[in-house]
Amino acid sequence: MAGPLDGLKVLDIATVIAGPFAASLFADYGADVTKVELPGKGDPIRDFPPFKDGKSLWWKVANRSKDLVSLDLRKERGRAIFKEMIAGYDVLIENFRPGTLDGWGLSREVLWAIQPRLVILRITGFGQDGPYADRPGFARVFEAMSGLTYITGHPDREPLHMAYPLADPIGGVFGVAGALAALWRIARNPAAKGEEIDLSMTEATFRLLDVLPVEYEQLGEVRERCGNGNLYSAPANVYRTRDGKYVSLAGSTQAIFLANLRAIGREDLAADPRFSSNSMRVRNGAAIDAIFRDWVAAHGSAEVISAFAEAGGAIAPVYSSEDIARDPHFRARRAIVPVPDRDFGTVGMPCVVPRFPQSPTGIRHSAGELGEDNARVYGALGYSEEDLARLREEGVI
Repeated sequence: MAGPLDGLKVLDIATVIAGPFAASLFADYGADVTKVELPGKGDPIRDFPPFKDGKSLWWKVANRSKDLVSLDLRKERGRAIFKEMIAGYDVLIENFRPGTLDGWGLSREVLWAIQPRLVILRITGFGQDGPYADRPGFARVFEAMSGLTYITGHPDREPLHMAYPLADPIGGVFGVAGALAALWRIARNPAAKGEEIDLSMTEATFRLLDVLPVEYEQLGEVRERCGNGNLYSAPANVYRTRDGKYVSLAGSTQAIFLANLRAIGREDLAADPRFSSNSMRVRNGAAIDAIFRDWVAAHGSAEVISAFAEAGGAIAPVYSSEDIARDPHFRARRAIVPVPDRDFGTVGMPCVVPRFPQSPTGIRHSAGELGEDNARVYGALGYSEEDLARLREEGVI
């Protein structure tokens, strides 16, 4: 189960979520990923809940399939070891504030002098330049300033953040895409130099919103919050069933709208001029929404899902993590896989996405202890046990 990136080597010196998430995707796809942490402290995500027996479960997932070493890049000896390491890697992932590595004597010129084809993925809140370049970055900051939070929630209430730092993995995905694009350029040309990628997390989140900037530029319109509905199709909402469950309805195409009508036994509404097209349904959204809301409220969740499935309509139960774990489709697809873990035997994690039938992938193990691979990784560079003991005493590893 080597995966399509078998043989690629990635060095992850980032912390918390975005950069390590990008690195974990590389590992998912078969790359050999080494994560570097500060001795004695480690990545702050080690202290993120949820915990079991004092162990962060988030840590175990976020840094799965990586080799773990400790190294203090703030120390001259640590930087010397880092330079030895970087010669053997294809990608470096970092999320320090702009100029931090330069200040430590690890500028791109220095790194490229050692490894000329190195791809350096720099992940920051606002990019390597601009008025906000030195500001700290967190998912809520990216979400708030990208416009995502502004359009999330009900129109008569405050904007909402999700109960999860969504912008972080979004940035991680863009980081992997950018690094792979750079690697493709380098692979096609044996004489090609490396690449320095400037990934702004705020821009990555903003990129997802696609039509919002042109909507404002060309029409002078600002997208506003509309609860669980939307401004581009109708009916579309979250409804409560008779047994207290929630379902989410979609139907932006005419064919699906007609199927949704069959599901609730109201094919007659297809002839109503108010609902004759998607644009007309959006204009008369409150009326068509009320019809579906009342029908769903009068039926149990199982009956609702069955009726829409039989009619070919588009409705889905609003799942919790428990629902996902029990769902037969997720189970058949093995969307949650048991991963070897030293503390708990196995821990369940999301599967590798997407799937590669010609080069199958797998999750090797959960993330372990700080510096647990020091002996093997540094041993490969020629460091003896005595060398490592001395480096530990000096606080270098």
